[in-house]
Amino acid sequence: MEETRPSMAFSPTLCVTHNCNLDCIYCYQKHSPQERMELDTAKHAIDWIFTHIPDHCDSVEIGFIGGEPLLEFPLLKDIAAYTLSEKRPKPFIFFASTNGTVLTGEMKEWFTAHKDHFVLGLSLDGTKATHDHNRGNSFDKIDTAFFRRTWPRQNVKMTLSDYSLGRLAEDIKYLHALGFAEVGGVNPAEGDFDWDKDEYIAMLIPQLAELAGFYAENEGLKICQMLDKQLAVCEGKEKLKKWCGIGTGTPFFDVDGKRYPCSYITPMTFPPLDLAAILQTDYAAEENFVDQDCYEQCYIYPVCPTCAGANYMVNRSYKRRNKNKCRIQKLVALFIADLQANLIAKNPRRYDDTTRYHTITAIKKIRELFLPEFAEFLGTGD
Repeated sequence: MEETRPSMAFSPTLCVTHNCNLDCIYCYQKHSPQERMELDTAKHAIDWIFTHIPDHCDSVEIGFIGGEPLLEFPLLKDIAAYTLSEKRPKPFIFFASTNGTVLTGEMKEWFTAHKDHFVLGLSLDGTKATHDHNRGNSFDKIDTAFFRRTWPRQNVKMTLSDYSLGRLAEDIKYLHALGFAEVGGVNPAEGDFDWDKDEYIAMLIPQLAELAGFYAENEGLKICQMLDKQLAVCEGKEKLKKWCGIGTGTPFFDVDGKRYPCSYITPMTFPPLDLAAILQTDYAAEENFVDQDCYEQCYIYPVCPTCAGANYMVNRSYKRRNKNKCRIQKLVALFIADLQANLIAKNPRRYDDTTRYHTITAIKKIRELFLPEFAEFLGTGD
């Protein structure tokens, strides 16, 4: 029987503006109200996209970012109209990540009419207190019901600041209570943050314990992205490969039409000299993006996320991972193990025999490897 390959999407992104109406505490970008994309530039980018779809991709997801992309709503409409005016070689969809604060009645009407081919993803950090602290008192400007009603299957994105850590469980449970089926992107903010401080570990432990218990009791909910990892893959080392599609599957077009390897590697993030050096990389060579030490030494490597661009920002290297999240990732793995153990105990048939065996093996190994490191925090030491 012929093997069926998974469906994959080509994921280019257009930056329609460098402008943003917020000043989030963890933002690493440099914003400029004057920098915006012209329609002709966008048309050239769209034409390039549909003539450079990789052979293994079955569809195209055209992303729009900024800054805040909805500040250029007329341009988004014109780009959509241009793209839809011709027959394209592959199915496609538009996606824009937004802070949700500039949506007008006109925008809501247009997006509702075009919801089947244009999706908005909302960035929302939790309760009003947390969101306002992280994102400049903007909570009350967001019509969360519009997002839930228009795209009920779309997740909401949460970014963690140090302020968020002690409120993580409350914030995620609040987003579910609002009606969002899935909370995605729950990761500590990128950049030169020392996430492995003892105080952060101590703050995070009761939050993760509460969340693991919450999802074990509410099996109908989609587990948040932070805790939704398939531990069974830790038992079979994957081949050396990039974590993401940087340079090959995620081309990024800046406002001037210049193409970059991804939405992180841009003039909003790096100065010109750094960009010139970065762009000399062979992005097709997987070995340029694999931290050999992590691959060989860390059991949870297959489920430990990384951002190549963020690695470069901190280490001036795509290859060397930013290690200032290692302890947090190990701690998260311990609570994923607890959650998976509880779910399997409640329903042993939730996995096939092989997956269940590898998951249980991974649970045991993660506990053996990482529990001693956190014994003083967990109260399990001598």
